[in-house]
Amino acid sequence: MQEWSDVNFVSSNKHKYLEAKQILSNFGIKLGFFQAKLLEIQSNSLSEIAKQKALDAFSKCKRPIIIEDDALVIPALGGFPGPYSSYVFDTIGNKGIMELVKKNRTAKFYATISYCDRKKKPILFEGITPGKIATKISGKGWGYDPIFVPQGKTKTYAQISDKNTLSHRYRALVKFASWFAHKQR
Repeated sequence: MQEWSDVNFVSSNKHKYLEAKQILSNFGIKLGFFQAKLLEIQSNSLSEIAKQKALDAFSKCKRPIIIEDDALVIPALGGFPGPYSSYVFDTIGNKGIMELVKKNRTAKFYATISYCDRKKKPILFEGITPGKIATKISGKGWGYDPIFVPQGKTKTYAQISDKNTLSHRYRALVKFASWFAHKQR
């Protein structure tokens, strides 16, 4: 039996849900989880991907939802992997990224939270965390966490305890939480 929630996080990635749940609980938002494999269009636009995923998620869940899509952008690689981050991680992983990045290790992590309800007009919230690619894989986090060092830090996302107060996902979720609280009034 599923417990009551304000909104459902739809994803096949439980790690993203757990982070989002912890972050949104600080704003009094109860987040449910609806596990589903979502349609992911091929596009250079993270916003377009997030909008389509939100529409697909709402059609499957039939309740107010949020989805999250992110992109690791490395300027020295022409913005690669960008919106193809998930595919790149699944194919070459962190070791492959480390082999591609040489001198200029500057990077940014983008997150787009997309909210959708019965109105079927996704609303987007973006968060960006500047940083760099580490010189070695460090920590036991998931995804790119062991290789991304946020600006102002010396350790990777996987090594720091306060990731959920400074990550790209956190920044996007704070924007969503503010909007959602205003919407509920």
